[in-house]
Amino acid sequence: MTTTHNKTKFNNRVFGGIVVKSINSNYNADFSGQPRTLPDGTVYATDKALKYAIRNYWDKVHNEKEKVFYFTQYDTNGNPMTLDSLVEYHFDKFPTKKVIRETGSGRNKKDEEVEVLDKVKLKTKLLGCIDIKCFGATYAGKTNVSIHGAVQINHGVNIWKENNIFSEQIKSPVATDEGDEMTTIGRSTKLQEGHYLHHFSVNPINTDNTLTPDDIAKLKEAMCKGVTFYDSVAKAGTDNELLIWIQLKKDSKIVLPNVSSLITTHNISKETNKIVFDLSEVSALVKKYANNIEQYEVYYQSENVEIKNADIKYDKSEGSGKLNVDTFDLNCIAVKKNQDENEG
Repeated sequence: MTTTHNKTKFNNRVFGGIVVKSINSNYNADFSGQPRTLPDGTVYATDKALKYAIRNYWDKVHNEKEKVFYFTQYDTNGNPMTLDSLVEYHFDKFPTKKVIRETGSGRNKKDEEVEVLDKVKLKTKLLGCIDIKCFGATYAGKTNVSIHGAVQINHGVNIWKENNIFSEQIKSPVATDEGDEMTTIGRSTKLQEGHYLHHFSVNPINTDNTLTPDDIAKLKEAMCKGVTFYDSVAKAGTDNELLIWIQLKKDSKIVLPNVSSLITTHNISKETNKIVFDLSEVSALVKKYANNIEQYEVYYQSENVEIKNADIKYDKSEGSGKLNVDTFDLNCIAVKKNQDENEG
C-alpha cells in the first residue's frame, strides 16, 4: 500500500468488511465487563470499539501530521477536557461571535448571519481532523455543529460457529479498604473464540468531498492494523484478521449490499491450521458489477488466515469488463495474483 501526499480529492464510494479475531479475549465489553451479546446469545461489538482502535492508531502512528479530535486529553489537573477545551487544545482559539461581528467577514452582519459564520468556522476547523473527516461529529459546545461522516461502520457480529464466554478469578495483592486483612478477588470475562465481522462504507459526499487519497491510505492502514496495534490486558488475543475493500468507479451510482451476509467461515484447516474464509459470494457480486468497480482488494493475516474463492472466475469467451482481485498481507506485503491464474 502506498501513501500519497497530494491534495487531490478522493471521490469514489467504497463498500467492504473488516473481520476482527478474538481468542481468549474481550474485544468489546459491556458495562458489566462481559462480552456484548444479542438476545439469541450471539456475541457482537459496537462500531465504537473499532473506531476507537482506528483513532488510537492514527493518534500514535500519524500524530505528527494528523489531528485526532475525539480522543481523551487531560487538562493540567488531570481531568478529561471538555469539547470546547479540545478545540482550544487542537487549534488556536477561534473568534467569539462578538469578534466575528466586528471584524472581517462578519462586519455589520445580523445575529443569524454571525451564527452561520461561527458554525462554518468551527466546521472548517473540525474537518481538519482525520477522525471527523472519516467518522463525523456531533459537537454540542459553545457552538452546535453536526457533521455526517464519510465512513460508516456497522456493529461487528461474531460469525464463528460458537459463542463460548468464560470467566476467571483474579487475585489482587491489595485489600479493598485500609485495615482489611484479605486481598481482593476480582473476575475477568472473555470469549473463547470469535471472529467479528463489521460492514463499512465510504461516501465522500457526506463531508463535501474533503477526503484525500492520503486520508484513504491512512484509513486502510488503520483498518488493517489498528486493533492489533492497540494492546491491553483485556484485548490481548484480539487482532485484525481480514479487510475487504470494494471501490467503485467515480461515476458509479450502484449500491452494493452489506457484505456481512456474503462471507462465510469454515473450520480450521487440518492442512494449514488456519481459519478459512470463503469469499465466493463476494467475488460473484464483484463479477456481476465489474463494469462499475475500480478496485477489489483483500487484505488478510496470512499467518493464521486462508482465503478461498477470492478470485473472479471468467470464461474464456467473456469480453470486456474483467476485474481481478488483489490480495495483500495485512502488513501490506503484496502477494498479487495475475490474470492468468484468475482465469485458469
